[in-house]
This record gives sequence, structure tokens and C-alpha cells, in this order.
Amino acid sequence: MERLPIAVLSAAFLFNLGQGVLRPSLPLYLQHVFVARYRMVTVIPTVFGAGRWVASLPTGHLLDRLGRRPLMVCGLLTIAACDVASMLTSEYTVFLGLRALAGAGWAMFSTVATTTVLDPRASKGRGRAVSALMISETLGLLLGSAGGGWLYQAAGVGSPFLFEAACMVLGSAVLMRSVLPTVPLRSTGGPPTRARLGTVLRTPGVLLIAFTNAALVAIQTGLLVFLLPLYLVNRAGMTPGTVGMLVSLGVLGRLVALAWGGGMSDRADRRRLLGAGLLAYGVLIAGVILLTHPIALALWSLAIGGVAGFVAPQPTALIGDQVPTDLHGVAIGWLRTITDTGQILGPLAMGALADGIDLSTPFVVGAALLIATAWPYRYRTGTGPTSVTR
Repeated sequence: MERLPIAVLSAAFLFNLGQGVLRPSLPLYLQHVFVARYRMVTVIPTVFGAGRWVASLPTGHLLDRLGRRPLMVCGLLTIAACDVASMLTSEYTVFLGLRALAGAGWAMFSTVATTTVLDPRASKGRGRAVSALMISETLGLLLGSAGGGWLYQAAGVGSPFLFEAACMVLGSAVLMRSVLPTVPLRSTGGPPTRARLGTVLRTPGVLLIAFTNAALVAIQTGLLVFLLPLYLVNRAGMTPGTVGMLVSLGVLGRLVALAWGGGMSDRADRRRLLGAGLLAYGVLIAGVILLTHPIALALWSLAIGGVAGFVAPQPTALIGDQVPTDLHGVAIGWLRTITDTGQILGPLAMGALADGIDLSTPFVVGAALLIATAWPYRYRTGTGPTSVTR
């Protein structure tokens, strides 16, 4: 496997370190500053996802023309500016707009970073390459999540925003001082944008993989990021610091699974591994509502993070298997666009269910969605690590 771009992995670590600090503290911030109900809390990932949705596919197309470094740096600095402004505003509608703009910055960085590590990899090393990027991201999330609740509690409710902004600026500096892989420029006589996207969409398995990733992100953002911290505080009576530690255990489980899950997917059928992981994920999500004891919740959070880490690299690696290398930028942009649709619709639905019925209801519905999504992957169909030749 070719050497991975260390600058991109370092920037991804810093990017997610900042995101991790906000992860346990943002729902608490919303309740403190805006007296937000559950639905108001889950609108935040929805508008963030909307910003990502708008920016992901254009980023995939602009990658060929503008280059990797400018797009990633612009994305990181956009997030930093939005963080500072979010801390200063007292208007909920303005806060929503800023989080949407931060979502666009997220898409600019993440789409390009994923394409950078995916492009030169042979199929047999693709799972490990995607896992390496996700390990960098997860290490940042782990450290950020572990300290996010304590930072919120000790340094003030706005401190997580300042911390994330500092991480984004530092990540930009790392990218500006590093040499990145060059982008093979497309000749002006190549196929137009619409034709390239059409080729991607006609590729077998692409739509199913994209919608699977959308379901995963809907569960991750609607339940684990925004409603689980509130469940731990409101139902289990935990402090913000303890919530941060439990969230970090989930990230730790994800990190451990990523360390070996990508390599396993390179040796086996990625499609069937993904189906088994989705089924286990659904069972674990459903079990959350049966638990209130801190130790039981800690172990369950670790297990949920593990299975989430196991399935996380599979959709991106499958897309890389199915789509020719010169269309990876467009394909990743499309994958993230559909994935962000899950981030828009999933949290809205989860928040409405929590407000309208009960806080436990979204966990049951999310589990049912994951189990249903696993069904098409029960048979081997050739969508595996060696199914596409270049």
C-alpha cells in the first residue's frame, strides 16, 4: 500500500479533536443558552447536514480544478469563523445559520481528505487506507469527547467553540506547510460534470451503499451525538463530565474496531461484513433503553462504538471498489451528499419522536432502521475487495 499523506491524517486528527469537544457539550449548551427542547437540539445536526449536503458534490467536482490544499484549508477556516460567531450570538436562528455554514466547511475538508487517501490505493489496500483516515479522526474524537464535558463545566459554556476554532486554525497551518499529493487534472475534452455523475449513479451497488451510509449517519447524529447525552443526563442522572467520559468510551470502541476492521474487509467480502455489522448495531441501539446503571451504560457505549467503527469504513471502501479511480472525487461527493440527507432527515425525525412520544422511542426506531438496512447485504454478490479491476 502506498504511503498515506501524513499532513491530511494530522489535519483530520485536529479537525475531529475540535469536533469531539463539541460532541458532548453542544446539546447541553443549547439547553443552557436557548432553553432548547429535544426537537430544537436535533435541528442543529439537521442544518449542519444541510450545509454539508449543499457543498459535498460541488467539492467533488471542484477538486479537479482548484486542488486539494485550497479546498481543505478554506473548509477548516470557515468552521473556525463559524465557531467564534456561534459563541457570540444569542439568537437561535443566527446560530442555526452559522452551524449550516460550518457544515459546508466540514464537507469541503472531509470530501477532499477522503478522496486524497482513497485515490491511489489498490483495492486490496483500500479498506486499510480508509481505516487509517478514520483512526486519525477517531483519535481526535476520543480525546475531544473525553475532555469536552469537563471543559464545558470548568472553563465556561463557550469554551468548546473556542477550542474547536483553535484546532481548525492549527490544522490549516499543518496543511499549508506540507506537500500534498498532486491532483491529476482532467483535460477540457473529458466528459461533462453531468455525464460523470451519471456514470457513477449507473454503477451497480452505488445507490444501495449511499443510502446505507445515510442510515448510519442518521443514527450517529440523531441518536448517539445529540439524544444519547440528554438520555444520560435526564434518565440516568449523570453529570456533564460523566457524560463526556461515556461518550469517549464509545469513541474508544470505534477506534479499536477501526484498527482491525479495515484489514479484515480487505481479506473478506466487504458486503457481507457490512450486513453483519448493521444487524449487530441495531441490536445494541435497541438495548440502550433497558439500561440506567453507569457501569452497564459504559460497557454498552464501548460495544456500540466498536460495531460502529467496524461498519464505518465499509461503504467508502465499497464505493472505491465499484467506481473507476478518475471518478472517485465525484463518487465521494455523491456518497457524502446522500449521507448528509440522512443527517438532515434523521435527526429531525428522531427529535420529533422524542418530543412527541418519549425519549426512548427514537432508539427503537433507529434499531429497526439498521436491521432493515442489513437485509440486502445478506448474500454475497461480488461487491467485495476484488470485484473490480482497473
